[in-house]
Amino acid sequence: MRGVKAAVYYETGVPDVLRYEDVPDPVAGSADVLIEVEAISIEGGDTLNRAGGEMPGRPHIVGYQCAGRIRAIGAEVTDREVGQRVVATMLWGSHAELVAVPALLTWVLPEGADVVAAACVPVPFGTADDCLFEFGRLTEGETVLVQAGASGVGIACLQLAKRAGATVLATASSDERLARLHVLGLYHGINYRTEDFVARARELTDGRGVDLVVDSVGSTLAGSVAALAYRGRCTLVGNAGRDPQPFDAGALMGGNLTLVGVLLGADILTERVRAMIGRHLADVAAGRLQVVVDRTFPLAEAAAAHAYVESRQAVGRVVLLP
Repeated sequence: MRGVKAAVYYETGVPDVLRYEDVPDPVAGSADVLIEVEAISIEGGDTLNRAGGEMPGRPHIVGYQCAGRIRAIGAEVTDREVGQRVVATMLWGSHAELVAVPALLTWVLPEGADVVAAACVPVPFGTADDCLFEFGRLTEGETVLVQAGASGVGIACLQLAKRAGATVLATASSDERLARLHVLGLYHGINYRTEDFVARARELTDGRGVDLVVDSVGSTLAGSVAALAYRGRCTLVGNAGRDPQPFDAGALMGGNLTLVGVLLGADILTERVRAMIGRHLADVAAGRLQVVVDRTFPLAEAAAAHAYVESRQAVGRVVLLP
């Protein structure tokens, strides 16, 4: 009997390193659940890891997040049942037909929830919430600039910030991508290919600057800090730009500015984050928040899906379907 199909690679590199192959069935430990995967959200970290991240073994199955139906539960698991639909996060392994994960890293889907939408919730919406509120301290009436506004985290930030009563600015690589964001809460978009985003952000705030920047790009950090108002805050949450730039921390002092790094995974097992992600899943299921899925690909075409993500054409998430 063959194992399960998965998108694997034997060395890191460009999307074409991905292969669609049989792998052994994963084995669920006593605290785990075994999930038949129905939808896989390609996270930004997935492409970064494939390009040059650590490989615990060969072949390696990349992937932070997926949703599906529980096939089996470990002996110590008391709050999950076979047949339940769940969304799960993990260090790796989502790009497969079957995955074993700790039950603590799963959320039961609300009744009637769309499994594809649910597969895209925990990491993007949890990260956005932490960047805006837990660490960004955003309050009603403030202005926030969201770098990479058309990304999964960006789209979550737009909606959560708008709902909190903030004015939302965002950057993206084209006017077409920005145009699709206004219905989600965008006040003004900045095309970073044709405009100086620092100058434009200051112009849009009458020279004052923004109260908060959410920066998932990394290479834009110096500009993000330069766009801040006095006592502004910047939450740094990734390196999607893949081109680290030197940053002079002294730039923070003149304006009494705050720079804080954010990693959702560091708090993922806390009651605070588990409850927060549960609320976002409920809001998505009820239509109070939107998940935007740009395209779906068969799991067999994972290489093409990763290439599409890296082309920076997508608005929202790209999803793999086993």
